[in-house]
Amino acid sequence: MFNFLSEYYKMYIDATITTLEVSLLALLIGILLGVLICIAKIGTIKLVNYIAVVYVEVIRNTPILVQIMIIYFALPEIGIALSPFVSAVTALALNSAAYVSEILRAGINAIDKGQMEAGRSLGLSYYQTMKLIIIPQGFKNSLPALGNEFISLVKESSIVYFVGVGDIMFAANSIKNATYETFGPYLIAALIYFVITSILSQLVKKLERKFEK
Repeated sequence: MFNFLSEYYKMYIDATITTLEVSLLALLIGILLGVLICIAKIGTIKLVNYIAVVYVEVIRNTPILVQIMIIYFALPEIGIALSPFVSAVTALALNSAAYVSEILRAGINAIDKGQMEAGRSLGLSYYQTMKLIIIPQGFKNSLPALGNEFISLVKESSIVYFVGVGDIMFAANSIKNATYETFGPYLIAALIYFVITSILSQLVKKLERKFEK
């Protein structure tokens, strides 16, 4: 059943690296964008607040597969052509940003309101208080949930093979087409995802226990 591994194991290794690269880049960009969106949602400027709310609702209520298809196949029609890798990272990052913003917002809402009042009483502006006091504590509260977001992102990245990115699913599909075997290649892909997400889950649990102490 797994005879193909002796010939194609390196393809799985390269594909796993690609999957982790796409997921990590998307998470880092998603966190940066998520912070901005979170600030916009809890800020006092109504227009910016409204735009952030609309963005989050649109992203969260449309399939990520549709989003990546729009970025890779539809944007070239208006003169914006991105490579498969960049399209994948962009789609996952934009999608992740919406969820990260909500995670951070929940973390910030968990902070005692007296923290904001204390910052303002020290002479800090609203944005200085957010930057120096509120957001760092919000990040601390949100770290375990952000870890879970990364796990979800790794699993969601399996859709990037639709645009030609050489991830784990792309490797499994290519091996299936080359060997005419289906069960083996996809089972190996599932095992790789299982191992990655299991390791990440254990790291997240350790992080949670650390913050509980």
